Amino acid sequence: MKSEFKPVTAVTMGDPAGIGPEIVVGTMLDKELYDSCKMFVIGSIAILDRAAKVLGKELKYNKISSPEEAKYEYGVVDVLETGDYDTDSIKWGEVQELAGRMAVDWIMKSIELGMEGKVDAVSTAPIHKRAIKLVGVKEPGHTEIYQNVTKSPYALTMFSCHKLRVFFVSRHMSLVDAVHFATKDVVLEFIENIDKELRNVGIDNPCIAVAGINPHNGDNGLFGREEIDELEPAVKAAQEKGINAVGPCPADSVFHIGKSGKFDAILSMYHDQGHIACKTFDFQKSVTITWGLPFIRGSVDHGTAFDIAGKGIADCVSLIESTKVCVEYAVRKHERETKK
Repeated sequence: MKSEFKPVTAVTMGDPAGIGPEIVVGTMLDKELYDSCKMFVIGSIAILDRAAKVLGKELKYNKISSPEEAKYEYGVVDVLETGDYDTDSIKWGEVQELAGRMAVDWIMKSIELGMEGKVDAVSTAPIHKRAIKLVGVKEPGHTEIYQNVTKSPYALTMFSCHKLRVFFVSRHMSLVDAVHFATKDVVLEFIENIDKELRNVGIDNPCIAVAGINPHNGDNGLFGREEIDELEPAVKAAQEKGINAVGPCPADSVFHIGKSGKFDAILSMYHDQGHIACKTFDFQKSVTITWGLPFIRGSVDHGTAFDIAGKGIADCVSLIESTKVCVEYAVRKHERETKK
């Protein structure tokens, strides 16, 4: 995206034993990103350099202690380190307490900088849930950590995949529990928050399609009453509040229709409903954006891939896409705020 405003964008390295360092190398070698933002790494020069060697790349580094010290020049990787770690002990593809500690420290630094207004966006490489548990983290993953530490009232997860913006009523919940969780009040709150967040990035009167739960939208109660009892009342209540909500829409067609750009957002009722649609459409370019934080945060939607870590074969497309989408929304947010 061409803009005079270049958002300061931090890229965290994720678990140093996973593919995070390798895909960060690839991301920092993307010239287009340097043209659109001020990008730096929160991580470890030693780990990053090890990954670069695996990939057959040579990088120049600029060690910084704050974003203000960065050069933001293509060909020089600005790296903000958070401590003096025994990086030689980090083994590729293994769950390690030190790796978990480093990953968490890098996340916390990104939050600190975001809360201070020193970064506009954060793009995160994958962490390992077992590794962060070893250092006492109670949250299951990135999203919950960012929400809790920033004390944000909510953290909406959105999949970005080409023209699709897919939000989720529930994510890490059993399917049975997810169906029971999707009540009128819960769905209405999600619609209201989606409307608010999209307006904040310059999408006026966003059209929000609400996906159904049952086959054929329940077929007037023949295959379930969730659409009748919960989803239709939620959509109607949103419309009465002036929100451009539609649905519920049959889930077997709403994503197909949405990829043409007809909807500004689709609210998926549960994890796999939206994940399968996006990942089938384009697995590598399905990336996550977290809304509701004081800054834009994006992430790849894949794991640490311990089985291929350190082999030089990890694909950096997803982290590049995550960073591009972060930059896009940071620019949109800035332009919206400057118009107020």
